Amino acid sequence: MRIPSLRLLSGFEAAARLGNFSRAADELHLSQSAVSHQILQLEEQVGMPLFRRTGRGVELTVAGEVLQRSVLRSLESLKSGLGRIETYLNPGIVTIVCPAPILHGWLQSRIEQLQLAIPSLCPVLSVDETARYIDEDDVDIMISNRPIQQAGLVEVPFLQDEWVVVANALSAKRLAGIPIEKHHRETTLVCLEESLTNDEIASIFRNQLNGFKKSALYDDQRLLLDAVIRGRGIACLPFLLASDEIKRGNLVILRDYPRVPSTTWWISRIADQPRADIVIETVDWLLAQSNLK
Repeated sequence: MRIPSLRLLSGFEAAARLGNFSRAADELHLSQSAVSHQILQLEEQVGMPLFRRTGRGVELTVAGEVLQRSVLRSLESLKSGLGRIETYLNPGIVTIVCPAPILHGWLQSRIEQLQLAIPSLCPVLSVDETARYIDEDDVDIMISNRPIQQAGLVEVPFLQDEWVVVANALSAKRLAGIPIEKHHRETTLVCLEESLTNDEIASIFRNQLNGFKKSALYDDQRLLLDAVIRGRGIACLPFLLASDEIKRGNLVILRDYPRVPSTTWWISRIADQPRADIVIETVDWLLAQSNLK
């Protein structure tokens, strides 16, 4: 069946809601005959009557009630979609795509400061790892572990990460007075599955962390961070993921363990004038926070 036009469905919705063709015509700024003609066209398309007359008004038939429910759902969906589009027309919207650990550990703690510096900014923060391109419609700024190598971009090194061994404040205090070779007797190790085969930190796991009992393995860095904060053991974590919790005093870097250089994170935006000056303001502010300055 051909889907009726929105014009016909709007006339039907108004008449069904108001129970009167004349009042529907007034609401839609049409004549009563125009609304009656719309309803007739709609009934011809669906192949059955949608209204029955009752005194000075109309009421829905069973077919009309079924159609009304469908039309109301469709109109609500349409209104919701238009509302979302209106939101994205906000000139202060800047979409930033960023890996979850960097957003969770480094960027999230700076959003309030960023918005104080740029009051009109409304960031859209995404961890969508399927995003591969920056454009003027969906993605304004991307933070990634390598240059995107898309034509027409400004791409610069932004943050330098490193692996650090951390414990929560209580565990760190307990371990502070104990020689490192005896730490494995006092606590356990929680770690990422990928850490077991990560060449960057293989030497730490072969040496300083070799004697520890592994109490849990995770496949998400944020879950590992939460486990260490809860005191489930010590862990080898990316510094940028743990940095906010270290600043808050919830985590402590254990000083007797090596710190190993890790990922260099890059920030990218369109090289030419982006869709709004606020994109450049945001990138400039983020770069001012860089630990590679």
